[in-house]
Amino acid sequence: PCPKNAIVVGAGIVGLSTARALAEQGWFVTVYERSAAAQGASIRNFGMIWPIGQKSGRQYERAMRTKSIWKQICQETGYWIEESGSLHLAKSDGEKLTMQELGDLVSKERPVQWVSTAQIAQITDAPRQENLLGGLWSSDEAIVESRLIIRDMPVYLQEKYSIRFNFQHVVTNVGTGFIQVENKRIEADLVFICNGADFQTLYSEVYNSYFVKCKLQMMRLIEQPSKWRIGPSICGGLSLAHYKSFEIASSLQLLKEKLYENYPLYFNYGIHVMVSQNHLGQLTIGDSHEYGDNIEPFDKNMVNELVINYLKDLVQFKDWTVIQTWNGLS
Repeated sequence: PCPKNAIVVGAGIVGLSTARALAEQGWFVTVYERSAAAQGASIRNFGMIWPIGQKSGRQYERAMRTKSIWKQICQETGYWIEESGSLHLAKSDGEKLTMQELGDLVSKERPVQWVSTAQIAQITDAPRQENLLGGLWSSDEAIVESRLIIRDMPVYLQEKYSIRFNFQHVVTNVGTGFIQVENKRIEADLVFICNGADFQTLYSEVYNSYFVKCKLQMMRLIEQPSKWRIGPSICGGLSLAHYKSFEIASSLQLLKEKLYENYPLYFNYGIHVMVSQNHLGQLTIGDSHEYGDNIEPFDKNMVNELVINYLKDLVQFKDWTVIQTWNGLS
């Protein structure tokens, strides 16, 4: 059969993965991106590959397939990836109960288990020992430096799959089998809109009816001295209330009520606290989730302080110097 042409609008993670999947199936793919490089949520994140956040079954299998693709890309490009795993720390009896239940429920189908404080000490020396009751350990999770790899991946995709990239090209109209870039009509067999800003512009009615923006505030701490590393990505009990995968635990609802009672401001701003470490030893921490159609572009210092205060009760870093703060919209 004659190869078909596809157009992908957007060179963020959704656009890049769509372009790769099409090329793997034999399509000729052209990507159009309005900016000189990806600038949105694709580079404003932890870089976490996070299977533990996905429900067992199809979603978890898809997450593990995604991880295998990341590993392949990093092996072929030489980019850094660390299969660091993840560790949720229990600092209360309720958190311990839920994590132990989760370990019992999923340990037979994935590498997740409850670990004691002594076992945690063999994994990482980052947690504070005060009131530490144990944790939920998973070896599935990995870290990449998304800021670098997302912006450089077009070169890899172009070389391996002959995917064509057109940066700083704004799509002004789209229809069945075509897009319009400025005054030029470009035809294709399939068109994929993979950029939120373009989707909002080209399909504003659909966007406004079905989508709500989410603002996330994040920070990056300085490279840790003496090349000290935290090991796994680390989370607290608040993360149990965030990911749908944890809802299988019957004890979770009671824990959510207790967490809301103890941390009302955290729930008001959708805060659940996580930290990952990149190849340079810098620590990425966050984050918040503010939803709405009229979100302020300015960061709230109070939100950043809530994140840091919670984290300081959870872990002990060598250097807490903040070198960057930012927010992302998704």
